[in-house]
Amino acid sequence: MTNAAPPVKTATSIKEFSPFVGRHIGPRDQEVEEMLRFLGCSDLADLMTSVIPSDLLEQEDSKLPPALSEVECLAELQRMANKNELWRSFLGMGYQAPVTPTVILRNVLENPGWYTQYTPYQAEISQGRLEALLNFQTMVCDLTGFPVANASLLDEGTAAAEAMTMALRGTAKAPKDPVILVDAALHPQTIAVVCGRAEPLGIRVKIEKLDSVDNFEANVFAVMAAYPGTDGEVYDWTTLCERAGGAQKTVIMVCDLLSLVALKTPAAMGADICVGSTQRFGFPLGFGGPHAAYLATKDKFKRSLPGRIVGMSRDRLGKPALRLALQTREQHIRRDKATSNICTAQVLPAVVASMYAVYHGPKGLTEIMDSLEKRAVRFAQAVASAGHKVVHQAFLDTVSVDFSDAQSLEDFLTKTAEHRFSVRTYAEPSLARRVSLAFDEPTTDEEIEQLVACLGKSSVGKPSLEFGVPSNLRRSEPFLTHENFHRYASESEMLRYLKRLENRDLSLAHSMIPLGSCTMKLNATTEMIPITWPGFANVHPAAPPEQTQGYRELLDSCERLLCEVTGFHSMSLQPNAGSQGEYTGLLAIRAYHHSRDEAYRTKVLIPVSAHGTNPASAVLAGFETVAVKCDAEGNIDLNHLKEQAEKHASELAALMITYPSTHGVFEDTLIKVIEVVHQNGGQVYLDGANFNAMVGWCRPGRLGVDVCHLNLHKTFCIPHGGGGPGMGPIGVSAHLAPFLPGHPFREVGGKRGIPAVSAAPWGSASILPIVWAYLRMMGGPGLKRATAVAVLSANYLARKLSEQYPILYTGKNGRVAHECILDLRPLKARTGVDVEDVAKRLIDYSFHAPTMSWPVAGTLMVEPTESESKVELDRFVEAMAGIAHECSLIEAGTLEKGDNPLKMAPHTAPEVISDSWNHPYSRELAAYPVTALRDWKFWPHVARVDNAKGDRNLICSCTGWDPEVAD
Repeated sequence: MTNAAPPVKTATSIKEFSPFVGRHIGPRDQEVEEMLRFLGCSDLADLMTSVIPSDLLEQEDSKLPPALSEVECLAELQRMANKNELWRSFLGMGYQAPVTPTVILRNVLENPGWYTQYTPYQAEISQGRLEALLNFQTMVCDLTGFPVANASLLDEGTAAAEAMTMALRGTAKAPKDPVILVDAALHPQTIAVVCGRAEPLGIRVKIEKLDSVDNFEANVFAVMAAYPGTDGEVYDWTTLCERAGGAQKTVIMVCDLLSLVALKTPAAMGADICVGSTQRFGFPLGFGGPHAAYLATKDKFKRSLPGRIVGMSRDRLGKPALRLALQTREQHIRRDKATSNICTAQVLPAVVASMYAVYHGPKGLTEIMDSLEKRAVRFAQAVASAGHKVVHQAFLDTVSVDFSDAQSLEDFLTKTAEHRFSVRTYAEPSLARRVSLAFDEPTTDEEIEQLVACLGKSSVGKPSLEFGVPSNLRRSEPFLTHENFHRYASESEMLRYLKRLENRDLSLAHSMIPLGSCTMKLNATTEMIPITWPGFANVHPAAPPEQTQGYRELLDSCERLLCEVTGFHSMSLQPNAGSQGEYTGLLAIRAYHHSRDEAYRTKVLIPVSAHGTNPASAVLAGFETVAVKCDAEGNIDLNHLKEQAEKHASELAALMITYPSTHGVFEDTLIKVIEVVHQNGGQVYLDGANFNAMVGWCRPGRLGVDVCHLNLHKTFCIPHGGGGPGMGPIGVSAHLAPFLPGHPFREVGGKRGIPAVSAAPWGSASILPIVWAYLRMMGGPGLKRATAVAVLSANYLARKLSEQYPILYTGKNGRVAHECILDLRPLKARTGVDVEDVAKRLIDYSFHAPTMSWPVAGTLMVEPTESESKVELDRFVEAMAGIAHECSLIEAGTLEKGDNPLKMAPHTAPEVISDSWNHPYSRELAAYPVTALRDWKFWPHVARVDNAKGDRNLICSCTGWDPEVAD
């Protein structure tokens, strides 16, 4: 550390950087100079040293490799992808390759109109993806038989863990020593994640063969059964459900959703909750992720359901409309009492899954599963004819084989390897002769014949056993009966449906999305292209290391680059969301304390300004939270921090701090805060949600921070995807490295690593090429300039907007970091216009609203990012100035207080052009408040949505939803 301003290259012309830097950063040299002059700064270094406390500034630039051009970057990524050997995978374990319909691949997964959207909190400009997610929920409800489903979770392992905690919350009288019985036939990664989640919460996990359970101990609150099992067995759990229901135990079934096309539903068996993955619905294997999980349940659990739920309501004009329901459950509101710490879901994969169901319909899905069962039965018959044992008679698409002798097994494995077929073997000595083969949608008759030939024996007799799904477990209930799953059978209709929904949503393809704390920066096309290349997309997460050398090179390189940028010793890429990063970091801290026989350290200090995920994650990791006050300027109250740290010194585990602060400033007490916590025996966890303001200028790992998570979907350009996927890897100091999470598939993590926190070893590995590409094309100097321009743009907006709106918090020299908070409370006091009115009126100006009423009620948090040009920034300033003028007209009585453009916003095209116009203001003011909108305007699909109406009458599937009426 040094008190001197570091030499910087960020003040020079953009021409001196890699060509990509000029593509990523929006403002041109002249625009940068104009904004600097407006702020009274000589150059970017002058600005940054006036914003960042001097004791945090790095003396040396990061030692990243020289920046690559876009062509060079793609060539390097292609080289790595080519190093991955694409064997045909029959490994299963929750990952079976689908065939992604190309109309969905091109028009959703590879389309910035879908992947650059934000979470649909502004429902009026999110109707497209909300309908897609309603399709997802309907698909899940129909296939599981339950009336309620959420709009996706992170992966199957974490969904099972969420179901466990939900079941415990729903237990009328929770036992003091709660126990959950877990089926030994669950996938190994699911068991690992559930066990890891249970331990800090004091839940004991008993892994058993549930088909032999006759009664339940008093402290058992739930059972978790696999359907089908990891080795393919399809078991009838009806009797177990009856016994559990009679004993008032919750039954959770972990189900392969595509299998439920053919199998009796969990609801029909008597289960209470059903979870699983939708990966088989069109989303590539991707070395383990991202993949959308699901959770469906009975109606009684709906208000404690984790994750997001899409529900129906109506807009101001009475038109059917969709929105996110029951948001009062979310961690940003309930904090340590939230139902879950999950913030990011898997929206983009969920949209793909829903569209896969729309594309195929019930007939197409049934044909897929029928063909898979026939091929599996054909292989099983050949196995039995060759004199080997088919382990289970009842199966759908996965066959387990016990070979008659070791030599036969060895011959089979040798021959399948010659065909480049991967089959599952087992490490347990008792299963030394067992293999399993999971057949998938791409499986061909030719491959089945090749596998039969690999058995190496001619028939020794016709099998006497019947194989496949028994009649008592065959599905009889209809599914996907809604018109949305029937009317788009041709590609023309499917394409138009996808485009119709896409055009209802505002994305970065339309305009700047100035969301504070969410960092909606450019997701460059060159960064995005490689994620669907076969060399990255078609790799199973349990493929042997010798087949995945390209991925290992990519992952190791990402870890090194991120360690260099952050200053940390080690990095874990496993957490597949920012909230998962928080949780993982806290578990590492907990394991560290336990390793020192200091398990009594159970208190975590959290400033009241922190993200709501912070207290929710702390509780999930088994800690108790202690609030730390903030002063009038929004900074941590250092005296109160000292008081609480000393008061709880014997129990202090950690401090969770967001830096720059949630209030958008660089507090000048960070080093003192770190010292106070360390002096009292705690660790310092830094929430890296705002790391976008630090890259290239500060390295938290060199400031005394012990652990930090990074939101790769913010700072490092993974797109938000309409609310997911995200990634939240953690960087740790050397003493915490031994406690990084492990995984059943791979030797990853530390020597004393905590259990897996995600279903795949590297979380959402297939989107890491985006991060690698961004780091390698920007280079150290480019990253440093990007940070400086982000801070410049935020300060430019803050100064411009302060002419009409008070800036709630500033740091030293009156500066903000990369975002600023506009205080709209005085405006409401004068005019009756509240923050929601301003947010909805911005839609009429063709903008997505900034972050609304967070972290302070009645405010807007604005973040422009470095990717937006000065022209776009000025367009936003013009919109906010126009709104301020409209408010002045309300205050003067020129516009009515109850019926004005803000209270009625947003205005739809049908309303504006209708023959009846009953407002006292003009249509022109409603639709075209500034002249530039006449050249281009984004029209909302619905008027203002009634959220309360939908929450009072929650409907979360397509029942009653008629999209033709909605049109």
